[in-house]
Amino acid sequence: MQEMQIYKVYPAIPESLSFLDSLARNLWWCWNDEAVDVFRRINPVQWEAVEKNPVLFLTRISQRRYEELSKDESFLGHLNWVKTKYENMLSDAPQIRELDLGPKETVAYFSMEFGIHESLPFFAGGLGVLAGDHLKASSALGLPLTGIGLLFREGYFRQYLDHNGWQQETYPLIDVFDLPARKISNEAGVDLFIEIPGPRGVIRACVWQIKVGKIQLLLLDTNLPENSEEIRNITSRLYASHGDIRVAQEILLGIGGIKVLKAMDLFPAVCHMNEGHCAFAGLERTCMIMDRFDLEFQSASQVTRRSAVFTTHTPVSAGHDEFDKELVRPYIAPYAQKFGISEDELLSWGELPGIREKNKFSMFCFGVVFSGYINGVSRLHGHVARSMWQGLWSGRQKEEVPISHVTNGVHINSYISRHKNALLERYLASNWSGRQSDADLVARIESIEDTDLWHVHELDRAKLIRKSRQLLVAQYKRRNASRNMLEEVSAALDHQVLTICFARRFATYKRAGLLLKDTSRLIRLITSVERPVQLVFAGKAHPNDNEGKAIIKRIVEFARHPEVRHRVVFLENYDINIARYMVQGCDVWLNTPRRPYEACGTSGMKAAANAGLNLSILDGWWCEGFSENRGWRIGNGDDYEDPNYQDEVESQALFNILENDVIPIFYDRHRGNPPKKWIHMMKAAMKMAITDFSSDRMVREYSNRFYIPAAKNLKHLMEDAGRKAKELALTQSRLNALWSHIRLSKPKITPATDFAVGDSFTIVVEVFLGELTPEEVQVQIYHGKIRGTGQMEGSRAETMELQHTVAAGTHIYGCQVTCSNSGRFGYTARVIPSGDTVLRNTPGLITWVAADC
Repeated sequence: MQEMQIYKVYPAIPESLSFLDSLARNLWWCWNDEAVDVFRRINPVQWEAVEKNPVLFLTRISQRRYEELSKDESFLGHLNWVKTKYENMLSDAPQIRELDLGPKETVAYFSMEFGIHESLPFFAGGLGVLAGDHLKASSALGLPLTGIGLLFREGYFRQYLDHNGWQQETYPLIDVFDLPARKISNEAGVDLFIEIPGPRGVIRACVWQIKVGKIQLLLLDTNLPENSEEIRNITSRLYASHGDIRVAQEILLGIGGIKVLKAMDLFPAVCHMNEGHCAFAGLERTCMIMDRFDLEFQSASQVTRRSAVFTTHTPVSAGHDEFDKELVRPYIAPYAQKFGISEDELLSWGELPGIREKNKFSMFCFGVVFSGYINGVSRLHGHVARSMWQGLWSGRQKEEVPISHVTNGVHINSYISRHKNALLERYLASNWSGRQSDADLVARIESIEDTDLWHVHELDRAKLIRKSRQLLVAQYKRRNASRNMLEEVSAALDHQVLTICFARRFATYKRAGLLLKDTSRLIRLITSVERPVQLVFAGKAHPNDNEGKAIIKRIVEFARHPEVRHRVVFLENYDINIARYMVQGCDVWLNTPRRPYEACGTSGMKAAANAGLNLSILDGWWCEGFSENRGWRIGNGDDYEDPNYQDEVESQALFNILENDVIPIFYDRHRGNPPKKWIHMMKAAMKMAITDFSSDRMVREYSNRFYIPAAKNLKHLMEDAGRKAKELALTQSRLNALWSHIRLSKPKITPATDFAVGDSFTIVVEVFLGELTPEEVQVQIYHGKIRGTGQMEGSRAETMELQHTVAAGTHIYGCQVTCSNSGRFGYTARVIPSGDTVLRNTPGLITWVAADC
């Protein structure tokens, strides 16, 4: 076929309705019920048919309908009210004023996936939804933040099950012109492109902008006619399985993302990299700093590190990308030349300690090199991450590994039901959703009448059941089911029955089949005449994960048993829309991961915000959220060496809790009244989720702990033509060159005797620093109680003071210790660099008393 020129025809929207187009092209509408109602009101059937995509929806409305609406005073009043609210959002003052960035500076927020709404399928799971919630909360807080990702033309797969219950995948093409996206162009109106040299030619990409409230999300796209098919496929599917395409995706995201900001005259004053997928951003950002501030590489790297955040989202080793070095080498070669180092040295930044022979390049290790702020996504995950990556900071104790945590949060407005939102507006305040950090306001949830809360929750459960029936009928119609079967599934589930939901990615460690360890016991619970339960499952397995697919198949086969098929369902193609119904309508949210492999988990937070009660393993966020007055724990947070034994123990614990606690409390209806204790727990869960686990709290924490200090670091280091950055580079170079000469003698106690609580003693140690000066180091005593294994616990470091100099390079240090507790204690000494946190935690710069000293 000859090459065609393309044009598109848009609806002729009357002037009085012109705001409809602006509203459709800013995703602010998707978390504001009044805005959603504007579209639904135009044509509710068509709104559902286009899967709530307002851009596509407006093209499906007839000109006659537009003319009717342009004269409808009620509709125009509704539209103008939403317009006023929208304009107020855009003009609201920032809530975090301490983040002092210039008009051409931004916090660059990188993520491989963004889950903002179901009509934009650029996400696979929790990481993407979290990134979307981060953008939404940043908009509400007025942060100068820019999201950066990729525009995948096939997105992530759609799931359907065959007749045997085996997952199948389809990848429908996305028409970008049906999305609320516009191409970025330069001042001359010419489309903006960036280019990256690659092993198979130049990677050329255009840039699309999607508005998320006040925030812009920039998505790179290689699907251009001038690109080869191979390069066009870089942005075809999220998480391509081929290693070379996957590397190219991460190169495009990181390097291309920074190039886009530069082309738009935006400087990433702070860089936030979500997972190792984004780590290549550190390369291009360092180059940008070198050119912008006229710094050589060593000085620029000091700036890069102190103004960047790196968040790791998984405690599962397989979740961290590793590539063959030779796939990476062609892309990093120009940077090695720019930095004045060898390609092998640059590649070594991605090496895992001690396994160089594997020839692997770790994106986590590479991301750490460019980051001064590193965090996991829950308290337990921070602990696990410090254990996983302790080897990167050889010589550091596990508790000192510089990986902290910021527990994830969810965008409450996007997931709270309309009914419960109306209830909170009535009992708390009409603007409660903008005051989630006000603990006193949120505490008013206790004042909600029990009958009111129970009534709206029953409405939400009924909505979930209606939606489940609709989806089941569609699923069975696609399989050409009989009329009798369609009638049966259209009556599945019961509005009055305790409803337990399980929905997440079907990875094996999530243990979706834990309830099936004892099917006879489960059937008894489901078929109970007086106190039955019903189960709603949903979730996708990775296309290559046959074990995960097998778990789905087992659940589907169980759900087909005649005894239970009216009370056990599996909903296909889990997405944000289905999740919304499930978290709003569930009574119990079930979570059964194999501890400690759940980094955080946010679906349970969404359920809790909707007064759903969590029944979960003590893993991820539930270690922080659990309390007996708002949910249940499965087990005691124990770790097991034998996974089969763990499954047996915890499946039995799960059944015991259901039988002895959950079910009796739900059905405790004194004189037909709502279950009083259950409702008390519902209120506690709502307060906990809104106050402690919202994305509002999360983004505030990222801002206060990371973004604001990082921005201040940048400004401080760049003063006086980068003088401080250059000094840090010289210090780093000097420490690297001279550190190996440091030696410590065995520390000595004076007096050398045992002590009673309250006694004090002095510890002294002789230290040889060589050419380093005492001002360049900290000498520390490290002490703590001895366990039976001979290891120290509750250990801590205390800085020793310089007592006197013995000879050139040799010094005596000492400190006084007071005995506050009885027991056996151990002590040793070490030397670390002086300076800020980044310098003190530099890998390799730590020396302990030698074992043979």
